[in-house]
Amino acid sequence: MLRIEERPLHRIVVKLGTNVIMRPDGKVALGLLCGLVEQVAALRGQGIEVLLVSSGAVGLGMERLGLLERPTVVAQVQACAAIGQSRLMALYDDAFDRLGCPIAQVLLTEDDFRDPLRHANLRATLDALLTMGVIPIVNENDTVSTVELDRATESRPRERIFGDNDKLSALLLKHIGGDLLVLLSDVDGLYDRSPSEPGAIVIDTVEAIDDRILALAEGANERGRGGMISKLESARIVLHAGKQVIIANGRTPQVLERIVAGEVLGTRFAAVLEKVAR
Repeated sequence: MLRIEERPLHRIVVKLGTNVIMRPDGKVALGLLCGLVEQVAALRGQGIEVLLVSSGAVGLGMERLGLLERPTVVAQVQACAAIGQSRLMALYDDAFDRLGCPIAQVLLTEDDFRDPLRHANLRATLDALLTMGVIPIVNENDTVSTVELDRATESRPRERIFGDNDKLSALLLKHIGGDLLVLLSDVDGLYDRSPSEPGAIVIDTVEAIDDRILALAEGANERGRGGMISKLESARIVLHAGKQVIIANGRTPQVLERIVAGEVLGTRFAAVLEKVAR
């Protein structure tokens, strides 16, 4: 088995997927969310700086509006995000406040990574927040970002930097000098075949993201925009930066503390011997 270099963790990025934040019935998974908040607070108490990238705004907006299916019209999705974002932050603020942990909301668009001045300001702000003991709660600014991208595409086509929170979390880790990215969803990791097939098992270590590994990924889920293929693309970004990525199930008891303690959970993408296919 591939050995991964052991080194103290100073700064990590944790991404919570929509299917971790929300229950299958569309309601908030409040107990699970509070449990993860307690784990983040415990890690912060150990001196580990944590940035939390949280999906769920659109899902919370859908729940407030009584919608059973994700809208297909962009403006309606953005409206759900606008409604749900304040609810999402209220949940985090209440949960972290009970543990004495201050938080800050950080909403980003692609220009925050594309424009050098905005990027420098972003990094300075995040560094200041972390130094002050604050836990940044980061999300893509769904309320406006898609409109900006559509307008930009019509007048001056440009490559998208990120389109979901998986890639956003990878870029954050890369640009703020993080040590580990943990992608939490409702699956245990990357399986060696379709999880629905008998005998499917989780691959504990991936050395190279090649065509064989990519073929194991399935499509996007119903409520979020990501999926396993998005997580693999995000892992590739982080591995190129020489860092580590773990995909794990956010419903696993004490998942964050166990990962930080070195327990083998989910699928670990090892940076040391990483051989990304070109």
